[in-house]
Amino acid sequence: MQLRIAVLPGDGVGPEVTEQAVRVLREVAGTHHHTFHFEEHAVGGAAIKQFRTPLPRATLDACLASDAVLLGAIGSPEFDHLPPPEKPEAGLLLLRKSLGGFANLRPIISYPALAAASPLRREIIDGADLLFVRELLGGLYFGEPRGITSQNGNSTAFNTMRYSVAEIERVARVAFEAAIGRGRKVTSVDKANVLETSQLWRKTVTGIAADYPTVALDHLYVDAAAMHIIMNPRRFDVILTENLFGDILSDEAAVIAGSLGMLASGTVGGAVDLYEPVHGSAPDIAGSNTANPLGAIASAAMLLRHTAKLEDEAAEVEAAIQSVLAGGHRTRDIAEGLLGQFVSTAEMGQLVTEAVAEFADMRYAYHAV
Repeated sequence: MQLRIAVLPGDGVGPEVTEQAVRVLREVAGTHHHTFHFEEHAVGGAAIKQFRTPLPRATLDACLASDAVLLGAIGSPEFDHLPPPEKPEAGLLLLRKSLGGFANLRPIISYPALAAASPLRREIIDGADLLFVRELLGGLYFGEPRGITSQNGNSTAFNTMRYSVAEIERVARVAFEAAIGRGRKVTSVDKANVLETSQLWRKTVTGIAADYPTVALDHLYVDAAAMHIIMNPRRFDVILTENLFGDILSDEAAVIAGSLGMLASGTVGGAVDLYEPVHGSAPDIAGSNTANPLGAIASAAMLLRHTAKLEDEAAEVEAAIQSVLAGGHRTRDIAEGLLGQFVSTAEMGQLVTEAVAEFADMRYAYHAV
């Protein structure tokens, strides 16, 4: 397998966690005789400092010429004074739009070793394994018109929630295809009792379901979904929803995994897929070598699965993460209240890398027999 990966470390803890994800990918390439080409470029606040823009043309061109993009994190308070189009986050939005990915995949897994790190009771989260499929290029975040007006000293702000049938159909198909390889159930989340966009959403998703007779479909209002995610997360397999609802619900579901630092994500469907951990730049701990790299490493596993179609290699990385956690190794965000050994960002990356090598050796030994 030849794979070209654009690496965008970004801001805050982004460079630290991305380094460990690349470290694991290099191990995968070495043990399985693949060739992965990594090309690093600046984005976000780091790019503003170097090039006075959050998304330099050279960075975007490199991303568009790659098979996949691995992003660390974007954002820093030191740029809060800038107007919105010049902030680091504007670079991320432009990158996503340019790459064209319309479906954000965000798995939420309850690892047995981290059950005590969740504020939810063990009997609620044990066995929970959800996948959010969030529409990423529509809804309130991108709908027009939008803005702030002022008249006679009275300001008014407005945003537009807008969806077309085509936008809903394409992300719905991603959810149903994902469900075929999982528990064969899709829960579509909307607010069809209030919003016309949700009424169209529900009607369109129901129509797409007819093409997937082996996948069960149910619908939930977003407020009910928020409750069930906390009360009974095991009832879900794939959760399909629009941009705003998906943003909120998937962050809420982080409590199932015990920490935002555990969460990976992938954005697919466009010219080039984008993979990034969910946790953000965490500038308060940047440079301290304490950030959790497992979200970034799990994002690398998603890259192997969805872009490279290397299912065995992706499974080995995920098994390595579980093995290291089961061995009692913890970064600071998942250490409180749990027994185990505290490790740094780099140490956690090294442990996962070593576990990947061990799983690869075991697989080769099995096939040799």
